[in-house]
Amino acid sequence: MIRLGVIFGGRSCEHDVSIITGQQLIQNVDKSKYQVVPIYISREGRWYTGEKLLDTEFMSKFNPDSVNEVYMSATSGEKCLYAEKQQKKGFFSSETVQEKIPVDVAILSLHGLHGEDGTVQGLLELNGIPYGGTGVMGCSVGMDKIAMKAVFRGYGFPVLDDIYAERNEYKNNQDAVLNEAEEKIGYPMFVKPANLGSSIGISKAKDRQGLKQALEIAFSYDRRVLIEKGVVNLDEVNCSCLGYSNDVTASVCEMPVTFEDMMLSFDDKYMRGGKGKGMQALTRKIPAPISEEKTKEIQELSVKIFKALDCKGVVRIDYLLDKDLDKVFVGEINIIPGSFSFYLWEPTGLKYSELIDKLVDYAFKAKEESESNNYAYDSEILTKVSIKGTKGSKMHGTKA
Repeated sequence: MIRLGVIFGGRSCEHDVSIITGQQLIQNVDKSKYQVVPIYISREGRWYTGEKLLDTEFMSKFNPDSVNEVYMSATSGEKCLYAEKQQKKGFFSSETVQEKIPVDVAILSLHGLHGEDGTVQGLLELNGIPYGGTGVMGCSVGMDKIAMKAVFRGYGFPVLDDIYAERNEYKNNQDAVLNEAEEKIGYPMFVKPANLGSSIGISKAKDRQGLKQALEIAFSYDRRVLIEKGVVNLDEVNCSCLGYSNDVTASVCEMPVTFEDMMLSFDDKYMRGGKGKGMQALTRKIPAPISEEKTKEIQELSVKIFKALDCKGVVRIDYLLDKDLDKVFVGEINIIPGSFSFYLWEPTGLKYSELIDKLVDYAFKAKEESESNNYAYDSEILTKVSIKGTKGSKMHGTKA
């Protein structure tokens, strides 16, 4: 039986959403194939495991004394967690011993910083645990909206006009930032923290006063902020992709319900329709009521974006359809989408449990392929040059 580590929680504003996504996944795992190892990361960044983490009710009143605190080392090939436990040594003394908790493969149900941004992925890479999601590079780019749009623009993908500003820049010269936004972008515009998801900290600005308020909110969450052109007459369309390398498939498209300000809030996304149901609680139209041509355009573009960022597993890409121009713009990519976008795959006949199987399969395939890389290069530098000889000099014929 495969020991499947499911990592959820995390040190981000999206901590609670991550718990919902993780618990959903655990509930849909095929128990005949996998032994789930729940791994919870607290808001303080402490790691825990234990049977009680399988209980959704326990997570609402989390008690660290009821589970085991664990940590993961960066030593290559260990493929385990460590828990420190007290073991009796005679009648009156005890000693601390390390207990290994093996993990064969992991699925990250983390949203936001310190989890969706490549940090935990990097730790898993160092430890040697295969994981069913995008790697460090794709996560890093996909998390930062400023870098993401720069990459999309470089590939020629259609994106809306934008500028960005930094917190210190805004504090030192507020008018300069406001003037640049008005001159280069114009109203309406959306202001977004660079490294947050779930619509946290995002505001629409219709005038200068609204822009000031939006910037104050966004800068309270991040030191870098994206200011993006708003579309007046739009529809939002989302599409998921699933795969690895050249084996990539696009899902059906969906159209989430939008409101007056054309932006779904955190509560709209996760709390409407019932607490704890995740993204499937959101009112949406599946398939999206758009033409076959537009559907095909979005699906083909989604596959290109998936490959451009070297994604793995399942992602969701959000689009803005300007109805006046009849043009599609890429909004953003969600590297670890809420609820793993299972609701976009069920219409294709793929059950959630089967989606999990695919994530695990891609994890093992990627690990196998990485192990075929040659990481060793025998250099004669150390045998030819003494440490004393290299100090303060550049070696001829080498390139550092």
